[in-house]
Amino acid sequence: MTARPLLSSADPGGSIATAVPARSHMTVSMAHIPKIPSQDPPQEPTWSEEGPPPPPQPPQPPLTPPREPLFMLPGSVMLMLGLMVVIHVVRSALSFTEDLEILALFAFIPARYAGDVVGFPGGVAADVWTFVTYAMLHGSWAHVITNGIWMVAFGTAVARRFGALRFWLFSAAAAAGGAAFHLIFHMGEAVPVVGASAAIAGQMAAAARFVFDGGGPLRIGRSGDPAAFRRPARSLLGILENRTAVAFIVVFFALNVAIGLGGSFSGGVSVAWQAHVGGFLVGLFTFRWFDPVSR
Repeated sequence: MTARPLLSSADPGGSIATAVPARSHMTVSMAHIPKIPSQDPPQEPTWSEEGPPPPPQPPQPPLTPPREPLFMLPGSVMLMLGLMVVIHVVRSALSFTEDLEILALFAFIPARYAGDVVGFPGGVAADVWTFVTYAMLHGSWAHVITNGIWMVAFGTAVARRFGALRFWLFSAAAAAGGAAFHLIFHMGEAVPVVGASAAIAGQMAAAARFVFDGGGPLRIGRSGDPAAFRRPARSLLGILENRTAVAFIVVFFALNVAIGLGGSFSGGVSVAWQAHVGGFLVGLFTFRWFDPVSR
């Protein structure tokens, strides 16, 4: 094997440079040279103009749609209904004699005011409170349920408009007006009057002042709108311009007159229809005194 001469060169100062083999016949291995990692800068995250993206949010439960007020009774109505039921449950557990004592003390009995009848418990105080307390007593469960249905139908709208305190005071006034109107026609009778019908009749009259208007709560699509219960009410003369309200009032009086002419229902249970009429008239004419909504 013949060795090739080394190529050399000299710099101007005469020094000898290191000789290197001829490039054309030299094989150089690169395996022993370690790889140098890339010096490219790490990839920066991309931010939006508003700042970094928000952290991921945990999954949220589905939103529960708000309940429509149409299906939610006001607390004042619920309380009145509850008292009616509780009182009747308690009376059902009493003996016949004990229940008569309750009636003598809290039912409305026209004979109290005849002047020639004595022996009623409670004295003068009961002469006053029975104008209202009779409304929380009922003759049967059917009586309780029937009055409860009518109260939910008409008392609910009035309670949402008046608020709890005004609703209770208004119902008491209607009950007292119903008792007084009944007393005019039945002075001296010993038959006790019970039931919330006069108070509910007043609620029906109050509802007639605003629920039948175009923007009232009976309009389709507005039953759950609180503003529908707070719109200005019609005046007494203004009611005559609303055919629905007029028809409602006429039907109310026609039914009660028919009850009066018919005497009593089957079973011999007398209906104090004059109390209904009295409660309705009180509700119709005193509505403005209790109504918190200005014209």
